[in-house]
Amino acid sequence: MPAKYQQPPVTPEMVEAHGLTKEEHERIKTILGREMTYTELGIYSVMWSEHCSYKNSIALLKTLPREGKNLLAKAGEENAGAVDIGDGLAVVFKIESHNHPSAVEPYQGAATGVGGILRDIFTMGARPIASLNSLRFGSPDNPHVRYLVDGVVRGIGDYGNSFGVPTVAGEVYFDEAYTGNPLINAMAVGIVKTDGIVSAVAKGVGNQLMIVGSKTGRDGIHGATFASVELSEESEQKRSSVQIGDPFTEKLLLEATLEIIEKNLIVGIQDMGAAGIICSSSEMSAKGEAGAELDIDKVPVREPGMVPYEILLSESQERMLVCVKKGKEAAVREVFDKWGLDSTIIGKVTDDGLLTVRLDGEMVAQAPSETMVLGGGAPVYHRETKRPAYMDELAELNLEDIPLDRDWNDDLCGLLSAPNICHKGWVFEQYDSMVRTNTAVGPGSDAAVLRLRKTNKALAMVTDCNGRYCYLNPRLGAQSAVAEAARNIVCSGGQPLAVTNCLNFGNPYKPEIYYGFAEAVAGMGEACRVFETPVTGGNVSFYNEDPQRAVFPTPTIGMVGLIPDVAHITTQWFKSEGDVIFLLGENKEHLGASEYLHTFFGLTKGEVPPLDMQFEKKMQDSLLAAITRGWIRSAHDCSDGGLAVALAECCISNREQQVGAEVSLEDDLRVDALLFGETQSRVVVTCAADDADAVADFFGILNCPCARIGTVGGGNLKINDVVDLPLQKLDHAFFDSMPAFMEKVG
Repeated sequence: MPAKYQQPPVTPEMVEAHGLTKEEHERIKTILGREMTYTELGIYSVMWSEHCSYKNSIALLKTLPREGKNLLAKAGEENAGAVDIGDGLAVVFKIESHNHPSAVEPYQGAATGVGGILRDIFTMGARPIASLNSLRFGSPDNPHVRYLVDGVVRGIGDYGNSFGVPTVAGEVYFDEAYTGNPLINAMAVGIVKTDGIVSAVAKGVGNQLMIVGSKTGRDGIHGATFASVELSEESEQKRSSVQIGDPFTEKLLLEATLEIIEKNLIVGIQDMGAAGIICSSSEMSAKGEAGAELDIDKVPVREPGMVPYEILLSESQERMLVCVKKGKEAAVREVFDKWGLDSTIIGKVTDDGLLTVRLDGEMVAQAPSETMVLGGGAPVYHRETKRPAYMDELAELNLEDIPLDRDWNDDLCGLLSAPNICHKGWVFEQYDSMVRTNTAVGPGSDAAVLRLRKTNKALAMVTDCNGRYCYLNPRLGAQSAVAEAARNIVCSGGQPLAVTNCLNFGNPYKPEIYYGFAEAVAGMGEACRVFETPVTGGNVSFYNEDPQRAVFPTPTIGMVGLIPDVAHITTQWFKSEGDVIFLLGENKEHLGASEYLHTFFGLTKGEVPPLDMQFEKKMQDSLLAAITRGWIRSAHDCSDGGLAVALAECCISNREQQVGAEVSLEDDLRVDALLFGETQSRVVVTCAADDADAVADFFGILNCPCARIGTVGGGNLKINDVVDLPLQKLDHAFFDSMPAFMEKVG
């Protein structure tokens, strides 16, 4: 570094280039009582970016239900949510986006998304046990989309597999709305003793601040602000805003971090994710109602000539900031030395509330920590909303325009081979879903299930969202996402516990976009209250637009549930010849917003199927009670593609034991709506023939609609006199589609 660091004077052009408004610039000058230094400009630009400050979303996020009887960490309090699951254990989980980085560098963008969310888990003292994801891309007919899919999947697989955490569940959707801006949402789940949770806090005057893990480089500088603007043709030139990950270093960092926590050597710890050192130091000191002094020249760097601006804002991966207990510095260093990682004192906790940055003893930045952070002095905005005109236009659907002279066998095969429904083995078979040997149900059923060692319990986990529903009706779409996530947990034998969310939207300064965001948050909150699944935290990702379009409003729901007894783990596939098939819920004529209309007619329109949340909750509670009585042999919810697709998946999704079914439906509905309509609150279940009367009586007593619709057996799926298909044909349509379209040349 130069002997005396000269910072360029801040100009209005610099302020604008850093994404700060004139009003924000004036506010910062008032806070400081002077003009910013260049380093302070960098600091405030990242800390007041949407990615870090949530300035356009926090007011609405605070309306979500954040209280629950088993919550150990409320939304926003820590790096991730924590829920007590008994036996002295808590489940820790969170979901975040890495959309913009993955759009320009899909492999590293996705890989570092996985790495970042894993660090959020183990900084709380939890050992990660599972990874999930929710991925959305444009049409697979587009060669660039296939390039993105390939890079993202390899990035997720390589990082998770190398780190040693099973990737057990997720979803993959394709729609033109995501062509230029894919959505890459990564979720992680961990387990911690309830008395072992560590906070992201710095306090105690004189306690040392240590940076541990990897050295700091120039990768990822201004990644937070990069994620807070729309993608453009220039975005491809911002590859320096994409971090580079090393899963093997992260594995060492995991073990070292858990060791210093177990040895009770630290006050607090935080991952250096978005905005790097400046984010972790300001947030930790603000939370501790303290200040912090940083000697920036002491930070281990891997590139020569790095200036304070770069060091503070770097988003180099696999790094933590640790507030060490007095006298324990040598013990912390000994642990990190053992694991071959850097551990360097770079500052200390103060009592003045200021974050002070020095280079060779000279102050280059100083500002109150509290003024930088979410929940403190960062701006909070209430944006204008306007209901988009297209919503009323697209709600209109004349079913007379949808022909009924169809070959229903061909249509069922066509849906099973559609990109949004077909088997995603091409994706998840690149992931190790069995590492650590706790996986009881991996990818391919309604939810993933992991056994909890030294207990008789298991955890069910899932990600869910129908972006098309949210585009047409964001409030109802968000409600449906929560309901479906809960339904999938229940179908797997679990009691839904809590939610984490990843809210993916376009530019919040556009009133139509913000309307969708506000409606989705409201709908999510309403549903979470009904399903008793408080929101433990998550992520907001705005500016998901390219020059042509914004993505569908996509409030991805990550949900975790508890299975108290592993004997009640339930899967979606039919089990034995002679089992009786029941349909819980009722078939109604809801063809709008369906995958059927999208696949065969290119239509994204019609009313989203209505949702009676109270009925849905009653149905789920009834189903869970039946499962715990040992009656239910399989359970599978009806969602994308409707009842016919659900029945086909029940027949073929377990390739080791496929079995047919004969189904008789007595509903007086249009055939397309009966087979492929996406009426909510329906589940296909089976039981042994000897239990059929007891099951019917049980649901009858609970006033939950339960129709006996068929029997498991044979080598075909037969539905009334309209569908009759051999399992081999269903298998080919479902399992061979994605490899075929991913291996296209050109």
